[in-house]
This record gives sequence, structure tokens and C-alpha cells, in this order.
Amino acid sequence: MRGTRSPLTCKATPVLTTPATRPLDPGDLGDALALLAREPLANAFVTARVIESGLDPRLLGGELWGWYHRGQLRSLCFSGANLVPIDAAPAALRAFAERALREGRRCTSIVGPAPATAALWAHLEPHWGPARAVRAHQPLMATSTAPPAVTPDPLVRPMRKDEMDLVLPAAVAMFTEEVGVSPLTAQDGGLAYQSRVAETVGTGRCFARVEDGRIVFKAEIGAVTPHACQLTGVWTAPDRRRTGLAAAGLATVIRHALDTCAPVVSLYVNDYNAPALALYRRLGFTSSGALMSVLF
Repeated sequence: MRGTRSPLTCKATPVLTTPATRPLDPGDLGDALALLAREPLANAFVTARVIESGLDPRLLGGELWGWYHRGQLRSLCFSGANLVPIDAAPAALRAFAERALREGRRCTSIVGPAPATAALWAHLEPHWGPARAVRAHQPLMATSTAPPAVTPDPLVRPMRKDEMDLVLPAAVAMFTEEVGVSPLTAQDGGLAYQSRVAETVGTGRCFARVEDGRIVFKAEIGAVTPHACQLTGVWTAPDRRRTGLAAAGLATVIRHALDTCAPVVSLYVNDYNAPALALYRRLGFTSSGALMSVLF
């Protein structure tokens, strides 16, 4: 019949308009922080970004999408270098997936609480897959006390701004080992990564032990919120592993974090990394949930 087309010739669109989802702005700051506070450990990364930026899009490094139900903010999703679902029910996850598909993939990873991230990836995988790696279960661990049975390393200290030539090779080695690709191969040649490393050093939250002109142990205090801070970038030079450097170095960093940053120190680790899990348990970390990461 004229004016009709066979379903075989129609191309289905993967996205729908979702009026209940919109980017938040500074006027939404209070509501966003209240929702983020429901899971202070799992949400530490996004919470820190929101606090630092005040939801100013120029400073946030992305967008924070809000999903509303009956006029109330019920779920969030950070969309930047990472796509991070927050307190997201099935309807919110569908809405976030639709928006992400409509705007196109801009992230290098999807990361967040394991169940929500798995559901979000199920919506996105037919269009964005295959992923380079999927880490379906990454224990989220936390401690509120300094490790009593491990002596801190007095040679682990905050790195200075003029020591970036020492920090960057160690940071790149850690990232490459953890993620599987060098951050210097990014489209921008690694400029964004180098900027992030420089920011951590500049705020005094990159700690390392230097021997013979090179870093042999490194750890960073990444996200910092009133409720918790998150350890990231933990790395020991391959030829110095299993010598006790990491335990003593982390004891130093944990004490500093608890004294100056937040009442709880958290981190997440790959579930297949048995040595790291044993180390963190020795330092007093206990399980507080699980995250999932999808890497592109």
C-alpha cells in the first residue's frame, strides 16, 4: 500500500526520548549530595567531583544526569571519562542507557556498584560492545583504623610538584599494568592523564618511596569527601614486590588519610588479585560491597 513501508526496510532506533532524565545544574546540588550520601563509599568518586565543582559543568568534567520519579530525584548517572550509575533502579538504568546511546560513547569505562553496572551494560553492550575487558566483581573494601600490626614506612612521603619526572613513569606503569593499555596512547596523547597525575601531586595526595632516583612504591589518596576517601594508584616496582614495601607504605598512607582526609579509607580491587586482597585484609580492610568495571 502506498505510504507504508515493510518492517524489513525500517531501521529501528535504539533510543527513546526520556523527559524524566536531565543534566543537573548548581541549583540541584543539595538534592544530588543527599542522594550520593546514601552510599558514601561506593559513591566517593562522584561525590568528590560534585563537591569540588558545585555542579558547575565547566569544572565537573562531564555531566551528572538525574532521573526523576513523581518529581523527586531518585537516581543519578555521572557521564564523563567514566559512566557511573548511582542508586539506579531498572527504569532509571533504561533511561540512562537511552541517553548514553543517543549522545554516543564518550567514556573509557563504565564503573559502579556491580548489580547496577551489569544491568546498564546489558542495555549498552549490543551497541557499544564488545568491551576490551569486563571485571564483573571488584570487592569494595574499607577501614576506619590505622593498621596496628604494620609499622609505617618513614621513607614514604608526599611527592613534590618538581618531582613529576619521577612520578609519571611510575603512574604510567601502574595504569598500564592495571588497565592493559598505556594512558599515553589515548587520543590526546595522555595529556588528560598527565593533568590528573599532576593535580594529585599538587594537592599533596600522591605518596611514594624513592630509591636511587626512581619510585619503588606509590599510592594516591584519590577522591576525598566528608565521609570517606579512596586509595588509588597503588603500585610497587616489580623487582621490589614481596619485600614488605607495599604493606609498610600503605600503613603510612592510611594513617595520613585518616588523620587529614576522612574518617574512612576505601579502595576496590580485582577479585582475582589474591596477593592484593591478602595485603588489604592484613591492613584491616573489610568488604563493603562490590563494584564492576567495563573497560573500552
